[in-house]
Amino acid sequence: MAPSDERTGWRARLTSPTATALFALCFVLLIGLIFSGDGAFYKWSTHRDALRQASVYGILACGMTFVIITAGIDLSVGSVLALVAVAFSILSIHKDWSPWLTIPACVAIGAACGATSGAVIAKLRIQPFIVTLAMMVFARGLAKTISGGMKVSTAMQRPDGSWTAAPVPDIFKAIDSRLLGDNISVVSLIFIACIIVSWIILARLRWGRYLYAIGGNEEAARLSGVPVVAMKILAYSLAGAFSAVAGLCQAAQEQQGDPEAGIGYELTAIAIVVIGGTNLMGGRGGIGLTLLGTLTIGYLDKILSVNAVPEASRLMLTGVIIIVAVLLQRRKD
Repeated sequence: MAPSDERTGWRARLTSPTATALFALCFVLLIGLIFSGDGAFYKWSTHRDALRQASVYGILACGMTFVIITAGIDLSVGSVLALVAVAFSILSIHKDWSPWLTIPACVAIGAACGATSGAVIAKLRIQPFIVTLAMMVFARGLAKTISGGMKVSTAMQRPDGSWTAAPVPDIFKAIDSRLLGDNISVVSLIFIACIIVSWIILARLRWGRYLYAIGGNEEAARLSGVPVVAMKILAYSLAGAFSAVAGLCQAAQEQQGDPEAGIGYELTAIAIVVIGGTNLMGGRGGIGLTLLGTLTIGYLDKILSVNAVPEASRLMLTGVIIIVAVLLQRRKD
């Protein structure tokens, strides 16, 4: 190999999405080592809590990855999370349904919301931004309607007007528990399971190849025999299903269903996917990059938190990071 070709190869590897995402994560960890919050960053509990707090966002980002790979976007994931959290709380606390019925029903609600968005986008050829914005508003309104505009908690009103406290469902306790000597939370394990399922779909199944083909060139994919409409519906259905899983985790951690939950979560999920290196134009990316993006955002938020940085400053910094990540993608393109 000629020296110039070797230099070009090394340059390509150093500027690959994986290398860029790893550099971003290492840079954030270095900041944590320097600004440790009086040593808090050196404690295992800080890392455990950082992963736990980032897990709900990471689960949403798994679903968002499928959509962005097809060159789409889903702004409704936060509202679907709230809808499922409310439904999960009503069925588990007020109706006393079995988890074996409640969990599949809630995941089906999320998948149905995603499938509806995907069908409108694919069949009616309406921009994903518009369709998912409409679903965002609709799902939020539905969550407020079925909850009466109130948080669905263990506090229940009797027919005579008095109040009583229902027991916290065992499924809530199980999801919100920790294992291995309180060293890892169940929510984090659920996130890892979502990563594995997503990787199998994208890397090992024909569906994954179809999604990449649609994002690369939709018309060419259609002419090649790819079922574009079905695959787009699948992508948004998966985003809705993962939003439902995140909603189950959110409700269990808060021990209530809040119709206002998940506001702005869609932006964090998009930021995770973009910072990880999945291309917003579609056709390139992967769930491994989303995992790196989740860790980067999770650690960044935790480092800022232990150093008592105000939330407003954290939000502004996240916005700047998103712009930088997009500019880096455009430069590589």
